Amino acid sequence: MNSPDSAADPQSAPTYVITRSLFVLAVLYGGMVCMAGVLGVKQVALGPLAVEAGIFAFLLLVAMSSAVAQLHGQATATRLVRLGFIPLLVSAALIQLVLALPHDPGMYPPAIEAFPVVVGQSSRMMLAGLVSYGISQTLNVVIFARLSHRPEGGGRLIWLRGMIASIVSQVVDTLLFITISFLGERPIAGLMAGQMLTKVVLSIVLVPLLITFFVKLGRWLDRA
Repeated sequence: MNSPDSAADPQSAPTYVITRSLFVLAVLYGGMVCMAGVLGVKQVALGPLAVEAGIFAFLLLVAMSSAVAQLHGQATATRLVRLGFIPLLVSAALIQLVLALPHDPGMYPPAIEAFPVVVGQSSRMMLAGLVSYGISQTLNVVIFARLSHRPEGGGRLIWLRGMIASIVSQVVDTLLFITISFLGERPIAGLMAGQMLTKVVLSIVLVPLLITFFVKLGRWLDRA
């Protein structure tokens, strides 16, 4: 939002107001970008479905970016997604630095062996994560905003638009990540199908609740 002073003086640089909702959602978004990769190490069983635990962080990212698009417009939400590369790249660099440093001789022995397994990723998987994150999250924002026909924000049926955008973006995310990570190394059709099914089910069950919550939280923060 431009300040009155900048509007009166076209020569001055524009200033922008970051609302409480945008600040809080941006902080949470950056944290979940970092957590998604760590949680993804564990495979969880949800009845007959199995999926990497990082999906829960990604569904939060989907819901928060859609909530920002609803409250502040498509352009702001897209900018949030792009800024998400910063914590993603910084955390990846720090992980590589820590892995390269020698461990303390007094460190708990099982932790010495477990740490590289938990936080370490191949360069191929890191590339897959970057590509799938950028494309799928941007697609989620675009679909959510276009379904409302109001790129500046707003619109009704938030839960339905969020669910549709999440389903499409998560399918694309799975296609990209598994293809880039494992094509040529192992059969991927079965793995891809199972992951897609689980993500679609979770998008239907969780995303409408999450996006409704974040939009209501954002409106409450901005009224406070």
